[in-house]
Amino acid sequence: MRLRNIPRAEGVLKECSQVIETPEEFRDHWASDVFQNDYPVHIEIGMGKGQFIHTLASENPDINYIGIEMYSSVLYRALEKQTAEEKPNLYFLRFDAKYLADIFAEHEVDRIYLNFSDPWPKDRHSKRRLTSEGFLNLYHTILNPDGYIQFKTDNRDLFDFSVETAENSPIWNIKELTYDLHHSEFLEGNIMTEYESKFVAEGKPICRFVLSR
Repeated sequence: MRLRNIPRAEGVLKECSQVIETPEEFRDHWASDVFQNDYPVHIEIGMGKGQFIHTLASENPDINYIGIEMYSSVLYRALEKQTAEEKPNLYFLRFDAKYLADIFAEHEVDRIYLNFSDPWPKDRHSKRRLTSEGFLNLYHTILNPDGYIQFKTDNRDLFDFSVETAENSPIWNIKELTYDLHHSEFLEGNIMTEYESKFVAEGKPICRFVLSR
């Protein structure tokens, strides 16, 4: 479910120094030119209201975080949290993930987070799913060879699709897998998103896997 359109969002995004308007300019030198360090770069694709990535940035000052969201009104909500406490290791992009290779060079990203992505339930839209074969191939290009992808969802159909896609890939290996994260061995260190908090309170199981080469 998407947020309602917020008319003032466009103007706020353009004025915010934490939103990168021309990300193509920083391809292959995000850490040095944007963050001005040599720390690893982690990205969250489809970050929603930003609770997850804000928490990560606060807890890990020696990691550079980039939150990517293609909808202005959703990104605006994430910026409301950022305004209260700006973090030098967190920037935002309003960007379509299918063009990631235009803004990140080969092996430039060290970790990718996918949290409660749009399931695109119709078969004809399967290529739009962020865990489809096309996207997994794209992540392979930009991700450091030692990096990994973490994916969480409450949607069992999307998760089953994602597991099958990963298992059929010659590139990826499923390192961790659970169909009920909050009753699993993988819960330690878990950071919850807004959706996750809501679903857990409702008693819904959260599916999660980690992909490595």
